[in-house]
Amino acid sequence: MIVLGIETSCDETGIALYDSHRGLLGDALFSQIDMHVDYGGVVPELASRDHIQRVLPLIDEVLGQAGIGKREIDAVAYTRGPGLVGALMVGACIGKALAWAWGIPSVGVHHMEGHLLAPMLEEAPMAFPFVALLVSGGHTQLVQVDGIGRYRLLGESVDDAAGEAFDKVAAMLGLDYPGGPAIARLAQQGQPGRFRFPRPMTDRPGLDFSFSGLKTFTLNTVAKCNAETDVQNPSHQTLSDQDKADIARAFEEAVVATLTIKCRRALQQTGMKQLVIAGGVSANLSLRTALEDMVAKEGAQLRYARPEFCTDNGAMIAYAGCQRLLAGQRDGPETTPVPRWPMEQLEPVA
Repeated sequence: MIVLGIETSCDETGIALYDSHRGLLGDALFSQIDMHVDYGGVVPELASRDHIQRVLPLIDEVLGQAGIGKREIDAVAYTRGPGLVGALMVGACIGKALAWAWGIPSVGVHHMEGHLLAPMLEEAPMAFPFVALLVSGGHTQLVQVDGIGRYRLLGESVDDAAGEAFDKVAAMLGLDYPGGPAIARLAQQGQPGRFRFPRPMTDRPGLDFSFSGLKTFTLNTVAKCNAETDVQNPSHQTLSDQDKADIARAFEEAVVATLTIKCRRALQQTGMKQLVIAGGVSANLSLRTALEDMVAKEGAQLRYARPEFCTDNGAMIAYAGCQRLLAGQRDGPETTPVPRWPMEQLEPVA
């Protein structure tokens, strides 16, 4: 079965073709970062309008990569949610319209299930069951995964997601959006040990996360460094480049340590020996290194997707959709994007 995947949940237009026998045939991605950077975040109306312009040309590009015709496509998978409702509507309407025109089935895919299954696109995929850390701009969750559609939420952020905290701290430091890659680059120049930020909610039982307090601690540190910079002339207080690097390093270390502690706790509580990390923040090299060290000590294994499949992409939607289509799942005639959609509501796949 050849499945066309369409991802339009936020600010990246992703298109891919996945064959259930041959694997990934082609994929293409257009990122809207340059359009949103001046606003310091995603502008939903601009995102939706840009998806409209990008989807069909990207489909032609991917068909050219794969060397196949439109009539060879057996089904269409699109992101149904969660995400920005206008952006989701673009992908859903185009996906269902193409499926209707070509006389083939379509299926709406859960965006976070796509992320969770993205590591399955690699050569040595993880077998079920496992613990998954889903960590992105909108989500920070620990999930017990017993199979496709068989998910049990172990813990989640009670406020900001980790990726969102990265973006907000980057803004405090005058860095460009998106904040995660910018902070990671700057942190490499930071002085180890100058600052030590708290590891929130690690001193109590449970697997939930909270990053709002860490964000406030960072803001207070920025203010303190500003005050020390120019006591005689407060109107000219500015962080030095080294101050910014040291703060970025301490913040990244705190987030990485917090995620690692919670992942270790999840493995110990479930008794599992397999950990998957997915989502945009899973591309962070410091996080991958810390988790590699942790699982080695726990006698466990770690899997993650290649960097280009950590952020939003069409390949993960095509793959996840293919698994559900092979299990006989199909859309009805209605087009109903779901901006908020708990994964526990998904139908299991045998």
